[in-house]
Amino acid sequence: MGFALSSTAFANNGEIPSLYTCQGRDISPPLAWSGAPPTTRSFVLIVDDPDAPDPRAPQMTWVHWVLYDLPNTASGLAEALAPAVLPPGTRQGVNDWKKAGYGGPCPPVGRHRYFFKLYALDAVLADLGRAGKAQVEAAMQGHVLAQATLLGHYQKTR
Repeated sequence: MGFALSSTAFANNGEIPSLYTCQGRDISPPLAWSGAPPTTRSFVLIVDDPDAPDPRAPQMTWVHWVLYDLPNTASGLAEALAPAVLPPGTRQGVNDWKKAGYGGPCPPVGRHRYFFKLYALDAVLADLGRAGKAQVEAAMQGHVLAQATLLGHYQKTR
């Protein structure tokens, strides 16, 4: 079995429950992973939505969560993860609300796709400060050993 990312909250390519969105408690879903390469030194998690603002005419990819320097001993993240209980050494980047931490799906129109992307790296990144997705992706260039993706969908109910 290869590198895999999953959640007990929703299946790959399934619907994200409203609990994890702006229409619910807007908390992070539980995540688990396995099969990382043995030379993994850290992980990066990026959650984004390439369908913003309208999936019929997307204009940007909206970033919902950026975590980096997750330790190689980590195998998952708990539901409703608070900054105080992040795995030791984990750093938070900023999302497109310019905040650290998880911001759940809240699409203005239509059914959007949300990609939970986990990268296994052969390095621990330096402290990038309030880095966004682009800065973290630039820093991890040449260090990605494997990638695992979990895809969820969400559309607001009126």
